[in-house]
Amino acid sequence: MTDKAVIEGTPAPVADRQARDLPLDSHLHTNQSFDSQVPIDVYGALAAERGIAELAITDHIDFDPRWLNFDPDFGARERILRAAAERWAPHGVAIRFGLEVSYESNREEEIREHLRAHAYDFVIGSVHVTIDSPYQASRVAGFVAGRSLDEIVEPSFSEVVAAARSGLFDTIGHLDSIKRYLLPHVTPAQFAERLDLYEPLLQALVDGGVGLEVNTSGLRQATGETYPSAAVVARFRELGGERVTAGSDAHRPSWFAHGLDAAYQIAADAGFAEIAFRRGPGEPVAVVIPDRFLDR
Repeated sequence: MTDKAVIEGTPAPVADRQARDLPLDSHLHTNQSFDSQVPIDVYGALAAERGIAELAITDHIDFDPRWLNFDPDFGARERILRAAAERWAPHGVAIRFGLEVSYESNREEEIREHLRAHAYDFVIGSVHVTIDSPYQASRVAGFVAGRSLDEIVEPSFSEVVAAARSGLFDTIGHLDSIKRYLLPHVTPAQFAERLDLYEPLLQALVDGGVGLEVNTSGLRQATGETYPSAAVVARFRELGGERVTAGSDAHRPSWFAHGLDAAYQIAADAGFAEIAFRRGPGEPVAVVIPDRFLDR
């Protein structure tokens, strides 16, 4: 069995950047994800303390049987979450039953069947580094050597386009997190010089009415910027993007809401006045971005 935490590498040290007084953190992992040990009530307490009014618990599901989040117990997950939601509602914290799907285009029908059979409040589709990925630490240097940036990003970016076109997800998570795995061979500055590479991804989101997540995990990693960067979010808006989401992607208590204020500011600077979210069946709802971000 492969340990995804090892594959993804050791995170950078985290400064105290937990945001406060925000309406929503829509990307969080508890001990129902194998790479997190956080009980759900820890997030409830942190949210109450820091004034984060609403949380989406988006524990992982993988459709490759080699992963440890293959075939989780849906019923147990939902019972744990709904009970926690009842406990924390009197404290001013709303907790939603979300999911983060590890998207692989060759497993799309399995994903579709699962989502058809199980009711989640909010679903993130994310392209992760798989067991067979060229971006794994043992392979990435050899994969990058002699290839153009277009060729380097193609395995990941083509999957992102497929995820956006699938119609399965409310939002696409950490759009370009491969930046993390490509360091030091390819730098964020090189991505910044090639915003054209993002056009097919962003257009697929626009065409499908799918949300773009501003994921702040990169702020606590060596990349030092959100996934994607502010420039990419701004370009998404220029192309007609209507929905953005914001999440800290926390797997530890110290990562809760880490840098989340930056995601709200990036969204506001790009021209968004609302964060898109879903609280169950039906169309997304609008979560208003606080005035302090809009008035800057």
